[in-house]
Amino acid sequence: MSRVEAAIQQAQDAGRGAFIGYLPVGFPDLETSIQAAITLAENGVDVIELGPPYSDPVMDGLVIQEATQAALAAGFRMRDLFTAVREITAATDVPVVVMTYWNPVLQYGVDRFADDLLAAGGAGLITPDITPEAAGEWISASTRTGLDRIFLAAPTSTDERLQLVVESSTGFIYTVSTMGITGERADLDKAARTLVSRLRTQGASRACVGIGISTADQIADVVGYADGAIVGTALVRALRDGGLAALADVTKTLAAGTPSAVPSHEN
Repeated sequence: MSRVEAAIQQAQDAGRGAFIGYLPVGFPDLETSIQAAITLAENGVDVIELGPPYSDPVMDGLVIQEATQAALAAGFRMRDLFTAVREITAATDVPVVVMTYWNPVLQYGVDRFADDLLAAGGAGLITPDITPEAAGEWISASTRTGLDRIFLAAPTSTDERLQLVVESSTGFIYTVSTMGITGERADLDKAARTLVSRLRTQGASRACVGIGISTADQIADVVGYADGAIVGTALVRALRDGGLAALADVTKTLAAGTPSAVPSHEN
């Protein structure tokens, strides 16, 4: 069982769904982003998701786009990601996964990226824009290093596609709640519940839902049928508008939505 799987299982053993929190690296500056991730860990997040800024963030909503563009303008470089992961994992046992578009990994070098992430204490990668059949080099590198590889499943995915995602993923499956970019929504797409059920049918043991989750009530709804909830925009907004103190408050509030009666889904 990987560190990510163990964190999700530990939450389930405590009667909760897992809370996965996303923040971009380097926003508003590198050191504050490191302290922000540690703040998540100290206030109820079970898995930290870090996003290295990218110049063409096709999946990101406006709040995250603005934050990542600010980080790039401030001089973010990929080496800063590994610095951040190293300092965060030295300060907390909460596993850190990286959510990144694929092109920066290719530019850095797939094996080099995997080796540097492992050396920094990272636990795996979420790759939103690469499919399992196109990810042979990453599957090999992650198998060699033991890093989790977390692929996405969407409501439009065929059963054949879901089966491939289930067979190829480790850690958990990033279950897209609705089609479109990230951001807060008043009502989560009901397709997420159906999608998780379809993933279970294909043998998925850990499915966590992301995109559009911004309140404790929404988290409570999600962990009623999934293994965890992923929150990004609400956390980035809190950090932007109120700094670390506001981020801590929002994280605590969101964590209050994680208690769940869902039975664990062990491998």
